[in-house]
Amino acid sequence: MTIVAHTRSEYREFIGRKPGKRAFVPTMGALHAGHLELVKAARQEVGPDGEVVVSIFVNPTQFGANEDLTQYPRPFHEDVKLCTEAGVDVVFAPLVEEMYPGGVSLGDMTSVQAGPVGSILEGASRPGHFAGMLTVVAKLFNLTGPDIAFFGEKDYQQLALVSAMVRDLNFPIDVRGVTTVRDTDGLALSSRNLYLSDAERATAVAIPRALTAAQMCGGSVREKLAAAQAELVGDIEVTYLAAMRNDLQAALDPDATDVPGRILIAARVGTTHLIDNCPISVGV
Repeated sequence: MTIVAHTRSEYREFIGRKPGKRAFVPTMGALHAGHLELVKAARQEVGPDGEVVVSIFVNPTQFGANEDLTQYPRPFHEDVKLCTEAGVDVVFAPLVEEMYPGGVSLGDMTSVQAGPVGSILEGASRPGHFAGMLTVVAKLFNLTGPDIAFFGEKDYQQLALVSAMVRDLNFPIDVRGVTTVRDTDGLALSSRNLYLSDAERATAVAIPRALTAAQMCGGSVREKLAAAQAELVGDIEVTYLAAMRNDLQAALDPDATDVPGRILIAARVGTTHLIDNCPISVGV
Protein backbone atom coordinates (compact mmCIF):
# COMPACT_ATOMS: atom_id res chain seq x y z
CA MET A 1 0.00 0.00 0.00
CA THR A 2 1.31 3.44 -0.95
CA ILE A 3 1.00 6.12 1.71
CA VAL A 4 0.58 9.79 0.71
CA ALA A 5 2.06 12.35 3.13
CA HIS A 6 1.59 16.10 2.73
CA THR A 7 3.46 17.34 5.81
CA ARG A 8 6.74 16.43 7.46
CA SER A 9 4.88 15.15 10.52
CA GLU A 10 2.77 12.83 8.37
CA TYR A 11 5.89 11.66 6.60
CA ARG A 12 7.66 10.87 9.86
CA GLU A 13 4.62 8.91 11.00
CA PHE A 14 4.72 6.54 8.04
CA ILE A 15 8.41 6.25 7.22
CA GLY A 16 10.89 3.83 8.76
CA ARG A 17 8.62 0.81 8.89
CA LYS A 18 11.05 -1.34 6.91
CA PRO A 19 14.54 -2.28 8.12
CA GLY A 20 16.42 -1.76 4.85
CA LYS A 21 17.81 1.27 3.03
CA ARG A 22 15.69 4.15 1.82
CA ALA A 23 15.75 5.19 -1.84
CA PHE A 24 14.39 8.54 -2.99
CA VAL A 25 13.11 9.73 -6.36
CA PRO A 26 12.34 13.48 -6.47
CA THR A 27 9.85 14.57 -9.13
CA MET A 28 7.59 17.46 -10.06
CA GLY A 29 4.83 15.04 -10.99
CA ALA A 30 3.33 14.47 -14.45
CA LEU A 31 4.96 11.07 -14.21
CA HIS A 32 5.88 9.04 -17.28
CA ALA A 33 7.86 5.90 -18.07
CA GLY A 34 11.13 7.72 -17.46
CA HIS A 35 10.15 8.44 -13.85
CA LEU A 36 8.95 4.88 -13.41
CA GLU A 37 12.35 3.62 -14.55
CA LEU A 38 13.87 5.60 -11.68
CA VAL A 39 11.38 3.98 -9.30
CA LYS A 40 12.26 0.57 -10.71
CA ALA A 41 15.97 1.22 -10.21
CA ALA A 42 15.28 2.39 -6.66
CA ARG A 43 13.33 -0.75 -5.79
CA GLN A 44 15.96 -3.01 -7.32
CA GLU A 45 18.61 -1.28 -5.23
CA VAL A 46 16.87 -1.46 -1.84
CA GLY A 47 14.93 -4.70 -2.35
CA PRO A 48 11.70 -5.69 -0.62
CA ASP A 49 13.06 -4.77 2.84
CA GLY A 50 13.91 -1.22 1.80
CA GLU A 51 11.73 1.84 1.32
CA VAL A 52 11.10 3.73 -1.90
CA VAL A 53 9.97 7.34 -1.50
CA VAL A 54 8.79 9.52 -4.39
CA SER A 55 8.26 13.24 -3.90
CA ILE A 56 5.77 15.18 -6.02
CA PHE A 57 6.33 18.90 -5.71
CA VAL A 58 6.16 21.58 -8.40
CA ASN A 59 8.95 23.80 -7.13
CA PRO A 60 8.23 27.53 -7.65
CA THR A 61 11.81 28.68 -7.03
CA GLN A 62 13.16 27.04 -10.18
CA PHE A 63 10.69 28.74 -12.53
CA GLY A 64 11.93 31.91 -14.22
CA ALA A 65 10.08 35.14 -14.89
CA ASN A 66 9.03 34.02 -18.39
CA GLU A 67 8.07 30.47 -17.36
CA ASP A 68 4.43 29.85 -16.46
CA LEU A 69 4.33 27.98 -13.18
CA THR A 70 0.54 27.83 -13.27
CA GLN A 71 0.53 25.92 -16.56
CA TYR A 72 2.77 23.08 -15.36
CA PRO A 73 0.76 19.82 -15.53
CA ARG A 74 -0.42 18.48 -12.17
CA PRO A 75 -2.23 15.14 -12.68
CA PHE A 76 -1.79 14.29 -9.00
CA HIS A 77 -4.26 11.42 -8.67
CA GLU A 78 -2.92 9.74 -11.79
CA ASP A 79 0.63 10.15 -10.44
CA VAL A 80 -0.28 8.52 -7.14
CA LYS A 81 -1.94 5.66 -9.03
CA LEU A 82 1.25 5.08 -11.03
CA CYS A 83 3.32 5.15 -7.85
CA THR A 84 1.00 2.63 -6.23
CA GLU A 85 1.24 0.31 -9.22
CA ALA A 86 5.04 0.65 -9.15
CA GLY A 87 5.24 -0.36 -5.50
CA VAL A 88 6.27 2.99 -4.01
CA ASP A 89 6.06 2.98 -0.21
CA VAL A 90 5.50 6.68 0.42
CA VAL A 91 4.58 9.60 -1.82
CA PHE A 92 5.69 12.83 -0.21
CA ALA A 93 3.62 15.64 -1.72
CA PRO A 94 4.21 18.73 0.43
CA LEU A 95 2.37 22.01 0.10
CA VAL A 96 4.35 25.11 -0.87
CA GLU A 97 3.90 26.46 2.66
CA GLU A 98 5.46 23.29 4.05
CA MET A 99 8.55 23.63 1.87
CA TYR A 100 8.86 27.43 2.00
CA PRO A 101 7.29 28.70 5.24
CA GLY A 102 9.02 32.06 4.83
CA GLY A 103 7.99 32.63 1.20
CA VAL A 104 9.40 31.57 -2.15
CA SER A 105 11.91 34.33 -2.87
CA LEU A 106 15.42 32.86 -2.97
CA GLY A 107 16.80 36.29 -2.11
CA ASP A 108 15.01 36.20 1.23
CA MET A 109 16.17 32.77 2.38
CA THR A 110 19.23 30.64 2.87
CA SER A 111 19.73 28.87 -0.44
CA VAL A 112 22.16 26.68 -2.33
CA GLN A 113 24.16 28.36 -5.08
CA ALA A 114 25.05 26.26 -8.09
CA GLY A 115 28.55 27.60 -8.79
CA PRO A 116 30.06 27.97 -12.28
CA VAL A 117 28.37 24.88 -13.75
CA GLY A 118 25.01 26.41 -12.89
CA SER A 119 25.60 29.39 -15.18
CA ILE A 120 26.30 27.51 -18.42
CA LEU A 121 24.07 25.55 -20.81
CA GLU A 122 20.55 25.64 -19.27
CA GLY A 123 21.73 28.10 -16.65
CA ALA A 124 22.78 30.67 -19.25
CA SER A 125 19.18 31.29 -20.34
CA ARG A 126 17.48 30.44 -17.02
CA PRO A 127 19.23 32.51 -14.33
CA GLY A 128 18.42 31.27 -10.86
CA HIS A 129 16.92 28.01 -12.11
CA PHE A 130 19.59 25.75 -10.68
CA ALA A 131 19.78 27.62 -7.38
CA GLY A 132 16.07 26.94 -7.00
CA MET A 133 16.50 23.31 -8.00
CA LEU A 134 19.41 22.65 -5.65
CA THR A 135 17.70 24.42 -2.77
CA VAL A 136 14.56 22.32 -3.04
CA VAL A 137 16.55 19.10 -3.52
CA ALA A 138 18.58 19.90 -0.40
CA LYS A 139 15.35 20.52 1.51
CA LEU A 140 13.84 17.27 0.23
CA PHE A 141 16.99 15.33 1.14
CA ASN A 142 16.82 16.69 4.68
CA LEU A 143 13.10 15.98 4.99
CA THR A 144 13.07 12.47 3.51
CA GLY A 145 16.40 11.16 4.84
CA PRO A 146 17.39 8.86 1.97
CA ASP A 147 20.42 6.63 1.69
CA ILE A 148 20.29 6.72 -2.12
CA ALA A 149 18.69 9.16 -4.57
CA PHE A 150 17.94 8.53 -8.24
CA PHE A 151 17.95 11.08 -11.05
CA GLY A 152 17.51 10.67 -14.80
CA GLU A 153 20.43 11.32 -17.12
CA LYS A 154 18.17 13.24 -19.50
CA ASP A 155 18.52 16.23 -17.17
CA TYR A 156 22.26 15.71 -17.11
CA GLN A 157 23.22 19.17 -15.86
CA GLN A 158 20.82 18.71 -12.95
CA LEU A 159 22.40 15.33 -12.17
CA ALA A 160 25.91 16.82 -12.30
CA LEU A 161 24.95 19.70 -10.03
CA VAL A 162 23.18 17.51 -7.47
CA SER A 163 26.18 15.16 -7.43
CA ALA A 164 28.48 18.14 -6.84
CA MET A 165 26.24 19.50 -4.06
CA VAL A 166 26.20 16.15 -2.28
CA ARG A 167 29.99 15.94 -2.53
CA ASP A 168 30.75 19.54 -1.61
CA LEU A 169 28.25 19.84 1.27
CA ASN A 170 28.89 16.34 2.64
CA PHE A 171 25.41 14.91 2.30
CA PRO A 172 25.53 11.23 3.35
CA ILE A 173 23.64 10.23 0.20
CA ASP A 174 24.62 8.12 -2.80
CA VAL A 175 23.41 9.86 -5.98
CA ARG A 176 22.70 7.55 -8.93
CA GLY A 177 22.03 8.45 -12.54
CA VAL A 178 19.66 6.33 -14.63
CA THR A 179 19.95 6.08 -18.42
CA THR A 180 17.52 8.22 -20.43
CA VAL A 181 14.31 6.45 -21.42
CA ARG A 182 13.25 7.08 -25.02
CA ASP A 183 10.05 6.70 -26.99
CA THR A 184 9.87 4.51 -30.08
CA ASP A 185 10.91 7.44 -32.30
CA GLY A 186 13.99 8.09 -30.16
CA LEU A 187 12.73 11.24 -28.45
CA ALA A 188 13.68 11.36 -24.78
CA LEU A 189 10.62 11.03 -22.55
CA SER A 190 9.64 14.34 -20.99
CA SER A 191 6.48 16.00 -19.70
CA ARG A 192 7.28 18.78 -22.19
CA ASN A 193 6.62 16.41 -25.10
CA LEU A 194 2.90 16.83 -24.41
CA TYR A 195 3.14 20.36 -25.79
CA LEU A 196 4.37 19.20 -29.22
CA SER A 197 2.00 18.95 -32.17
CA ASP A 198 2.40 16.00 -34.53
CA ALA A 199 4.38 18.16 -36.96
CA GLU A 200 6.57 19.54 -34.19
CA ARG A 201 7.24 16.06 -32.88
CA ALA A 202 8.40 14.99 -36.34
CA THR A 203 10.84 17.91 -36.26
CA ALA A 204 11.98 17.21 -32.70
CA VAL A 205 13.27 13.73 -33.51
CA ALA A 206 16.21 15.48 -35.19
CA ILE A 207 17.60 15.88 -31.65
CA PRO A 208 18.12 12.16 -30.90
CA ARG A 209 19.26 11.69 -34.52
CA ALA A 210 21.93 14.33 -33.94
CA LEU A 211 23.16 12.56 -30.82
CA THR A 212 23.34 9.24 -32.63
CA ALA A 213 25.26 10.87 -35.47
CA ALA A 214 27.78 12.25 -32.98
CA GLN A 215 28.22 8.87 -31.30
CA MET A 216 28.68 7.08 -34.63
CA CYS A 217 31.13 9.61 -36.02
CA GLY A 218 34.78 8.70 -35.51
CA GLY A 219 37.46 11.25 -34.97
CA SER A 220 37.69 14.47 -33.01
CA VAL A 221 35.25 16.41 -30.86
CA ARG A 222 34.96 18.95 -33.69
CA GLU A 223 33.93 16.24 -36.15
CA LYS A 224 31.37 14.79 -33.76
CA LEU A 225 29.79 18.19 -33.18
CA ALA A 226 29.68 18.80 -36.93
CA ALA A 227 27.93 15.46 -37.46
CA ALA A 228 25.34 16.41 -34.85
CA GLN A 229 24.84 19.89 -36.26
CA ALA A 230 24.17 18.47 -39.72
CA GLU A 231 21.07 16.72 -38.37
CA LEU A 232 19.63 19.82 -36.68
CA VAL A 233 17.83 21.25 -39.68
CA GLY A 234 14.33 22.47 -40.41
CA ASP A 235 12.07 24.27 -37.96
CA ILE A 236 14.33 23.71 -35.00
CA GLU A 237 16.05 26.53 -33.13
CA VAL A 238 19.23 25.28 -31.46
CA THR A 239 19.96 26.94 -28.12
CA TYR A 240 23.23 25.13 -27.56
CA LEU A 241 25.21 22.18 -28.85
CA ALA A 242 28.19 21.45 -26.63
CA ALA A 243 30.76 18.77 -25.90
CA MET A 244 31.73 18.78 -22.23
CA ARG A 245 33.66 16.80 -19.69
CA ASN A 246 31.46 14.37 -17.79
CA ASP A 247 31.45 16.65 -14.75
CA LEU A 248 30.60 19.65 -16.99
CA GLN A 249 33.47 21.61 -15.47
CA ALA A 250 34.95 22.39 -18.89
CA ALA A 251 34.34 22.01 -22.60
CA LEU A 252 36.24 19.31 -24.44
CA ASP A 253 39.11 20.38 -26.66
CA PRO A 254 37.69 20.48 -30.23
CA ASP A 255 40.79 18.69 -31.51
CA ALA A 256 40.75 15.99 -28.82
CA THR A 257 40.56 12.42 -30.04
CA ASP A 258 41.08 10.39 -26.89
CA VAL A 259 38.87 11.67 -24.06
CA PRO A 260 35.42 10.66 -22.82
CA GLY A 261 32.70 13.25 -22.40
CA ARG A 262 29.13 14.24 -23.02
CA ILE A 263 27.36 15.96 -25.90
CA LEU A 264 24.45 18.12 -24.78
CA ILE A 265 21.76 19.69 -26.94
CA ALA A 266 18.97 22.14 -26.24
CA ALA A 267 16.58 23.29 -28.93
CA ARG A 268 13.23 24.97 -29.29
CA VAL A 269 10.61 23.37 -31.48
CA GLY A 270 7.62 25.64 -31.79
CA THR A 271 7.27 27.03 -28.27
CA THR A 272 8.67 23.93 -26.55
CA HIS A 273 12.17 23.83 -25.10
CA LEU A 274 13.73 20.36 -25.33
CA ILE A 275 16.99 19.04 -23.92
CA ASP A 276 18.91 15.81 -24.51
CA ASN A 277 22.41 14.43 -24.23
CA CYS A 278 24.52 11.34 -24.75
CA PRO A 279 27.91 10.00 -23.70
CA ILE A 280 30.70 10.00 -26.25
CA SER A 281 34.05 8.35 -26.39
CA VAL A 282 36.12 10.55 -28.67
CA GLY A 283 37.89 8.68 -31.41
CA VAL A 284 35.48 5.73 -31.29
